[in-house]
Amino acid sequence: MHFTSEQRLDEGVLEREFTLGEIPGILWTPASASAPVPLILLGHPPLGLRKMYPRLVARARHSAAEGFATATIELPGSGDRPRWPAVEQARADLRRAMEAGEPVSDEIVDALVLPLVDKAVPEWQAALDALLSLPELGGPVGYSGGVISIGIRLAVVEPRISAAVLFSGSFVPRALFEEARQVTIPLHVLLQWDDEGNDRQAALDLFDAFGSKEKSLHAHLGGHTGVPQYAGDAAAQFLTRHLK
Repeated sequence: MHFTSEQRLDEGVLEREFTLGEIPGILWTPASASAPVPLILLGHPPLGLRKMYPRLVARARHSAAEGFATATIELPGSGDRPRWPAVEQARADLRRAMEAGEPVSDEIVDALVLPLVDKAVPEWQAALDALLSLPELGGPVGYSGGVISIGIRLAVVEPRISAAVLFSGSFVPRALFEEARQVTIPLHVLLQWDDEGNDRQAALDLFDAFGSKEKSLHAHLGGHTGVPQYAGDAAAQFLTRHLK
Protein backbone atom coordinates (compact mmCIF):
# COMPACT_ATOMS: atom_id res chain seq x y z
CA MET A 1 0.00 0.00 0.00
CA HIS A 2 1.36 3.39 -1.06
CA PHE A 3 -0.19 6.62 0.26
CA THR A 4 -0.34 9.29 -2.44
CA SER A 5 -2.03 12.23 -0.68
CA GLU A 6 -3.23 13.35 2.74
CA GLN A 7 -5.57 16.06 4.02
CA ARG A 8 -7.48 16.98 7.15
CA LEU A 9 -11.21 17.48 6.65
CA ASP A 10 -13.17 20.10 8.60
CA GLU A 11 -13.97 17.74 11.47
CA GLY A 12 -10.31 16.78 11.80
CA VAL A 13 -10.86 13.48 9.98
CA LEU A 14 -7.69 12.37 8.24
CA GLU A 15 -8.26 11.45 4.60
CA ARG A 16 -5.51 9.58 2.79
CA GLU A 17 -5.61 8.41 -0.80
CA PHE A 18 -3.61 5.28 -1.59
CA THR A 19 -2.81 2.80 -4.29
CA LEU A 20 -2.59 -0.94 -3.89
CA GLY A 21 -0.88 -2.07 -7.05
CA GLU A 22 -3.15 -0.69 -9.79
CA ILE A 23 -6.08 -0.17 -7.41
CA PRO A 24 -6.83 3.33 -6.08
CA GLY A 25 -8.46 3.72 -2.67
CA ILE A 26 -9.21 6.14 0.15
CA LEU A 27 -8.80 5.71 3.91
CA TRP A 28 -10.49 7.95 6.49
CA THR A 29 -9.51 7.81 10.17
CA PRO A 30 -10.98 9.72 13.12
CA ALA A 31 -8.85 12.55 14.47
CA SER A 32 -9.26 11.58 18.10
CA ALA A 33 -8.23 7.93 17.75
CA SER A 34 -5.76 6.99 20.49
CA ALA A 35 -5.83 3.22 19.95
CA PRO A 36 -6.48 0.87 17.03
CA VAL A 37 -10.03 1.52 15.85
CA PRO A 38 -12.58 -0.71 14.11
CA LEU A 39 -12.79 -0.53 10.34
CA ILE A 40 -15.76 -0.30 7.99
CA LEU A 41 -15.29 -1.14 4.30
CA LEU A 42 -17.45 1.22 2.25
CA GLY A 43 -18.95 -0.46 -0.80
CA HIS A 44 -20.34 1.57 -3.68
CA PRO A 45 -21.82 1.12 -7.18
CA PRO A 46 -19.42 0.72 -10.13
CA LEU A 47 -19.65 4.41 -11.08
CA GLY A 48 -16.12 5.44 -10.10
CA LEU A 49 -14.70 6.88 -6.87
CA ARG A 50 -14.68 10.42 -8.21
CA LYS A 51 -18.41 10.36 -8.90
CA MET A 52 -19.20 8.57 -5.64
CA TYR A 53 -16.87 10.68 -3.49
CA PRO A 54 -19.50 13.07 -2.02
CA ARG A 55 -21.60 10.17 -0.75
CA LEU A 56 -18.59 8.19 0.45
CA VAL A 57 -17.01 11.06 2.38
CA ALA A 58 -20.35 11.82 4.04
CA ARG A 59 -20.54 8.22 5.25
CA ALA A 60 -16.89 8.38 6.35
CA ARG A 61 -17.46 11.53 8.39
CA HIS A 62 -20.47 9.98 10.12
CA SER A 63 -18.50 6.84 10.93
CA ALA A 64 -15.50 8.83 12.20
CA ALA A 65 -17.79 10.64 14.65
CA GLU A 66 -18.65 7.20 16.05
CA GLY A 67 -14.97 6.25 16.35
CA PHE A 68 -14.62 4.12 13.20
CA ALA A 69 -12.13 4.23 10.37
CA THR A 70 -13.52 3.68 6.88
CA ALA A 71 -11.93 2.71 3.59
CA THR A 72 -12.95 2.11 0.01
CA ILE A 73 -11.32 1.01 -3.23
CA GLU A 74 -12.05 1.55 -6.91
CA LEU A 75 -13.98 -1.35 -8.41
CA PRO A 76 -12.67 -3.24 -11.45
CA GLY A 77 -13.68 -1.59 -14.71
CA SER A 78 -14.57 1.72 -12.99
CA GLY A 79 -12.95 5.13 -12.73
CA ASP A 80 -9.60 5.16 -14.51
CA ARG A 81 -9.21 1.38 -14.39
CA PRO A 82 -9.31 -0.53 -17.70
CA ARG A 83 -12.76 -1.29 -19.09
CA TRP A 84 -13.98 -4.85 -19.72
CA PRO A 85 -15.50 -5.18 -23.20
CA ALA A 86 -17.64 -8.18 -22.22
CA VAL A 87 -19.03 -6.42 -19.15
CA GLU A 88 -19.63 -3.23 -21.15
CA GLN A 89 -21.60 -5.32 -23.65
CA ALA A 90 -23.65 -6.88 -20.85
CA ARG A 91 -24.36 -3.41 -19.47
CA ALA A 92 -25.57 -2.29 -22.90
CA ASP A 93 -27.75 -5.41 -23.18
CA LEU A 94 -29.22 -4.68 -19.76
CA ARG A 95 -29.97 -1.08 -20.71
CA ARG A 96 -31.69 -2.15 -23.94
CA ALA A 97 -33.83 -4.74 -22.15
CA MET A 98 -34.94 -2.29 -19.48
CA GLU A 99 -35.71 0.49 -21.98
CA ALA A 100 -37.80 -1.97 -24.01
CA GLY A 101 -39.64 -3.17 -20.92
CA GLU A 102 -38.37 -6.71 -21.46
CA PRO A 103 -37.37 -9.20 -18.74
CA VAL A 104 -33.68 -9.15 -17.88
CA SER A 105 -32.33 -12.62 -18.60
CA ASP A 106 -30.16 -14.63 -16.25
CA GLU A 107 -27.50 -14.62 -18.98
CA ILE A 108 -27.28 -10.83 -18.92
CA VAL A 109 -27.15 -10.70 -15.12
CA ASP A 110 -24.45 -13.37 -14.96
CA ALA A 111 -22.32 -11.64 -17.63
CA LEU A 112 -22.66 -8.30 -15.86
CA VAL A 113 -22.19 -9.28 -12.21
CA LEU A 114 -20.19 -12.49 -11.89
CA PRO A 115 -16.92 -11.18 -13.42
CA LEU A 116 -17.13 -8.15 -11.13
CA VAL A 117 -17.61 -10.31 -8.03
CA ASP A 118 -14.85 -12.75 -9.01
CA LYS A 119 -12.30 -9.93 -9.42
CA ALA A 120 -13.47 -7.42 -6.80
CA VAL A 121 -13.68 -9.74 -3.80
CA PRO A 122 -9.98 -10.79 -3.83
CA GLU A 123 -9.09 -7.12 -4.26
CA TRP A 124 -11.14 -6.19 -1.19
CA GLN A 125 -9.36 -8.96 0.72
CA ALA A 126 -5.95 -7.69 -0.38
CA ALA A 127 -6.94 -4.18 0.66
CA LEU A 128 -8.07 -5.52 4.03
CA ASP A 129 -4.70 -7.25 4.50
CA ALA A 130 -2.90 -3.95 3.86
CA LEU A 131 -5.26 -1.82 5.96
CA LEU A 132 -5.11 -4.07 9.01
CA SER A 133 -1.33 -3.96 8.92
CA LEU A 134 -1.51 -0.25 9.82
CA PRO A 135 -1.03 0.36 13.57
CA GLU A 136 -4.01 2.71 13.82
CA LEU A 137 -6.49 0.11 12.54
CA GLY A 138 -7.76 -3.01 14.23
CA GLY A 139 -10.78 -5.26 14.25
CA PRO A 140 -13.56 -5.90 14.16
CA VAL A 141 -14.39 -5.15 10.53
CA GLY A 142 -17.74 -4.34 8.94
CA TYR A 143 -18.88 -4.02 5.33
CA SER A 144 -21.46 -1.49 4.22
CA GLY A 145 -23.36 -0.85 0.98
CA GLY A 146 -22.31 -1.23 -2.61
CA VAL A 147 -23.05 -4.08 -4.99
CA ILE A 148 -24.94 -6.63 -2.91
CA SER A 149 -23.40 -9.60 -4.76
CA ILE A 150 -19.92 -8.44 -3.68
CA GLY A 151 -21.18 -8.18 -0.10
CA ILE A 152 -22.59 -11.71 -0.25
CA ARG A 153 -19.32 -13.22 -1.49
CA LEU A 154 -17.24 -11.26 1.04
CA ALA A 155 -19.50 -12.35 3.89
CA VAL A 156 -18.95 -15.98 2.88
CA VAL A 157 -15.19 -16.01 2.25
CA GLU A 158 -13.81 -13.31 4.56
CA PRO A 159 -13.85 -14.36 8.24
CA ARG A 160 -12.56 -10.96 9.41
CA ILE A 161 -15.88 -9.30 8.52
CA SER A 162 -18.13 -9.42 11.59
CA ALA A 163 -21.30 -7.73 10.31
CA ALA A 164 -22.63 -6.20 7.10
CA VAL A 165 -25.13 -3.67 5.82
CA LEU A 166 -26.37 -4.68 2.36
CA PHE A 167 -28.50 -2.71 -0.11
CA SER A 168 -30.93 -4.73 -2.25
CA GLY A 169 -30.47 -2.41 -5.18
CA SER A 170 -28.74 -4.46 -7.85
CA PHE A 171 -29.29 -7.62 -9.86
CA VAL A 172 -28.11 -10.84 -8.22
CA PRO A 173 -27.07 -13.94 -10.21
CA ARG A 174 -28.80 -17.18 -9.25
CA ALA A 175 -25.48 -18.66 -8.14
CA LEU A 176 -25.20 -15.95 -5.46
CA PHE A 177 -28.54 -17.04 -3.99
CA GLU A 178 -26.86 -20.34 -3.12
CA GLU A 179 -23.88 -18.52 -1.61
CA ALA A 180 -26.29 -16.41 0.45
CA ARG A 181 -27.34 -19.57 2.30
CA GLN A 182 -23.76 -19.81 3.60
CA VAL A 183 -23.77 -16.30 5.11
CA THR A 184 -23.83 -16.47 8.92
CA ILE A 185 -22.78 -12.99 10.11
CA PRO A 186 -25.36 -10.46 11.36
CA LEU A 187 -27.01 -8.61 8.47
CA HIS A 188 -28.94 -5.35 8.11
CA VAL A 189 -30.56 -5.31 4.65
CA LEU A 190 -32.05 -2.18 3.04
CA LEU A 191 -34.78 -2.43 0.40
CA GLN A 192 -36.40 0.39 -1.55
CA TRP A 193 -39.94 -0.89 -2.06
CA ASP A 194 -40.49 0.92 -5.37
CA ASP A 195 -37.00 0.44 -6.84
CA GLU A 196 -37.65 0.93 -10.53
CA GLY A 197 -34.69 -1.10 -11.70
CA ASN A 198 -34.93 -4.23 -9.57
CA ASP A 199 -37.34 -7.06 -8.81
CA ARG A 200 -38.86 -6.68 -5.35
CA GLN A 201 -39.74 -10.37 -5.07
CA ALA A 202 -36.18 -11.36 -5.97
CA ALA A 203 -34.92 -9.09 -3.17
CA LEU A 204 -37.33 -10.72 -0.71
CA ASP A 205 -36.28 -14.19 -1.88
CA LEU A 206 -32.63 -13.26 -1.40
CA PHE A 207 -33.27 -12.05 2.13
CA ASP A 208 -35.06 -15.32 2.87
CA ALA A 209 -32.04 -17.24 1.52
CA PHE A 210 -29.51 -15.65 3.89
CA GLY A 211 -28.38 -18.18 6.47
CA SER A 212 -27.71 -15.64 9.23
CA LYS A 213 -29.46 -16.19 12.54
CA GLU A 214 -29.52 -12.43 13.01
CA LYS A 215 -30.82 -10.62 9.97
CA SER A 216 -33.23 -7.71 9.57
CA LEU A 217 -34.93 -6.30 6.49
CA HIS A 218 -35.65 -2.58 6.43
CA ALA A 219 -38.02 -1.68 3.58
CA HIS A 220 -38.88 1.91 2.70
CA LEU A 221 -41.19 3.48 0.15
CA GLY A 222 -39.45 5.16 -2.76
CA GLY A 223 -37.23 4.51 -5.75
CA HIS A 224 -33.63 3.44 -6.05
CA THR A 225 -32.07 6.74 -4.99
CA GLY A 226 -34.69 7.63 -2.37
CA VAL A 227 -33.20 5.94 0.70
CA PRO A 228 -34.32 8.14 3.62
CA GLN A 229 -31.78 9.61 6.02
CA TYR A 230 -33.21 7.73 8.98
CA ALA A 231 -32.62 4.45 7.13
CA GLY A 232 -28.94 5.30 6.82
CA ASP A 233 -28.84 6.27 10.49
CA ALA A 234 -30.35 2.92 11.48
CA ALA A 235 -27.79 1.07 9.38
CA ALA A 236 -24.98 3.01 11.06
CA GLN A 237 -26.39 2.17 14.48
CA PHE A 238 -26.43 -1.52 13.52
CA LEU A 239 -22.70 -1.43 12.71
CA THR A 240 -21.93 0.53 15.86
CA ARG A 241 -23.69 -2.11 17.93
CA HIS A 242 -21.76 -4.98 16.32
CA LEU A 243 -18.32 -3.43 15.92
CA LYS A 244 -17.86 -1.79 19.33
